[in-house]
Amino acid sequence: MAATYLTTEELSVRIKYDPRTIRDRLKDSVLLEGRHYFRPFGGRKILYIWEAIEADMQMAAANDSGIPMAGGGYCNG
Repeated sequence: MAATYLTTEELSVRIKYDPRTIRDRLKDSVLLEGRHYFRPFGGRKILYIWEAIEADMQMAAANDSGIPMAGGGYCNG
C-alpha cells in the first residue's frame, strides 16, 4: 500500500485547520510521531501520513456517540 505524505501546509488544506494549530496543538497530542507523522532522514521536516490521519478521524467520529471515559471507552447512558 502506497502512503500519501503531506507537509503541514498540505494537511491544513485537507482538514481545514490552520498550519500553526496543527504544529502547536495537534502535533504530539492527537497526531503522534510514528503513527501519523515522521521526520525523513532524521531531519527537522515533518511529513504527515494521510491514510493514518484519515482513518483515526473517521474512527473518532464514529465513537462520538457517548460520554468519553478515562479508560478510553464511552458511556452511552
